[in-house]
Amino acid sequence: MAAKKEMGVVKGLDLKRYMGRWYEIASFPSFFQPKNGVNTRATYTLKDDGTVNVLNETWSDGKRSSIGGTAYKADPSSDEAKLKVKFYVPPFLPIFPVTGDYWVLFIDEDYQYALIGQPSRKYLWILSRKTHIDDEIYNQLVEKAKEEGYDVSKLHKTPQSDPPPEGEGPEDKKGLWWIKSIFGK
Repeated sequence: MAAKKEMGVVKGLDLKRYMGRWYEIASFPSFFQPKNGVNTRATYTLKDDGTVNVLNETWSDGKRSSIGGTAYKADPSSDEAKLKVKFYVPPFLPIFPVTGDYWVLFIDEDYQYALIGQPSRKYLWILSRKTHIDDEIYNQLVEKAKEEGYDVSKLHKTPQSDPPPEGEGPEDKKGLWWIKSIFGK
């Protein structure tokens, strides 16, 4: 079996322009997100030290689940958009640090939609500044993921309300979604 080629990663990502709210348009289902999650979004805030506050939110059974973390450049001397993201789990009792790769594989020139992956190709996200994107753009991003060696048949579109939920809403304080996700529920 031939080795997969190194993925192409955005160079010269403008972190300030990247900050703000992004909506998950599609992703590979993962154990760390609720299986029935809707209105999934990420909010990024640049800190003075150059790291990024990360707030991931999703709604499941009418309740908001969230987890906060920190992103930082994997290699500060590189101009490649290869970031590391660190979360503490479980989110309701943050004890264990978990670090993952967050590679920006594509971003449009207006910073309106992006393709995010990581080297094992087990995780993939299509993100947008809006809750929905045109089919043509979606298909271009899927094609880009395929070119980078992803099995795009695993992509699952994330239901998004229009308009999206405002504020935080009722929160899942017990972290039950996280426990259920460990058991594949």
